[in-house]
Amino acid sequence: MMQQNPFEVRVVGRHSVMQGKMTHSIEGILSSYVYSIYCYFAGNALKDVLFSMQQKNIMAERNVLLKSLKHPFLVRLHYSFQTSEKLYFVLDYVNGGELFFHLQRERCFSEPRARFYAAEVASAIGYLHSLNIVYRDLKPENILLDSQGHVVLTDFGLCKEGVEPEGTTTTFCGTPEYLAPEVLRKEPYDRTVDWWCLGAVLYEMVYSLPPFYSRDVGEMYDGILHKPLFLPPGKSEAIRSLLVGLLQKDPHRRLGSIADFLEIKNHSFFTPINWDDLYHKRITPPYNPNVRGPADTQNIDPEFTREMVPNSVSQTPDLNASFSSSNAFHGFSFVATEDSFL
Repeated sequence: MMQQNPFEVRVVGRHSVMQGKMTHSIEGILSSYVYSIYCYFAGNALKDVLFSMQQKNIMAERNVLLKSLKHPFLVRLHYSFQTSEKLYFVLDYVNGGELFFHLQRERCFSEPRARFYAAEVASAIGYLHSLNIVYRDLKPENILLDSQGHVVLTDFGLCKEGVEPEGTTTTFCGTPEYLAPEVLRKEPYDRTVDWWCLGAVLYEMVYSLPPFYSRDVGEMYDGILHKPLFLPPGKSEAIRSLLVGLLQKDPHRRLGSIADFLEIKNHSFFTPINWDDLYHKRITPPYNPNVRGPADTQNIDPEFTREMVPNSVSQTPDLNASFSSSNAFHGFSFVATEDSFL
């Protein structure tokens, strides 16, 4: 028997992951707290994913979420649970909007604003690298702003765990506009792919489009692989130097290839940044999303907020069915304690 859910839910995002299967990001108000609920639609039954790569990907995302509980610029996991057909992540609800949303509206940012976002993102990426995690899918859609304007990195579905400082991996994954050349060449790659992606996002923040962008994906890939980086005039020497370093096609010569995050921190573009103040959020963000309250959706793309909530999310399944499936995806369910966030 289906029961009406006692709290209001709205769609605030949608992601295509795991070989095209859709997830919904749902805002829900529960016990005076607002959460974002990611629902994995696992087909007709949860068993559809039990013996596939999807299981590995989902558990990897859960594991990364657990490890990122204590970093200020990474989204936090509060709960994960399962029903007979679906898997759910209950995360922080971050309602300052996607960086992509703000870029679409404003086209590009000033250098100081781009520096602030790039620094907070680099801090988050550096933390993941310290845990031997390569993020692999950095793009404006995965960079959220909280109610104060600080960065929150989300969506860990493509993360790769266990990549030591000298280690490599080979899976072809990511988003076309932000793929590093070595990924396109299908060569073993390391954590420096994340610094390429940071360069691509920073380039987009100040020049409106990713480097080498073309509507023709083949032409764009050719540019990433073979064409020299074009830097339009009008930007400081510091940011031009950083972009050249991050968008170096040879990963062994790329900024970050030797000392990882430390090289990024020490670049002249970030000289105005006090990294300790940044980490503790003592730097006032250059942009305030003017969020009116925890349930405010003004910074969420109306394409999502106008969407109907799927029945499977807006209704609560029979508890007996949920209980019987609780061990189907072994080790998935999780409840955070207050100590988790200290």
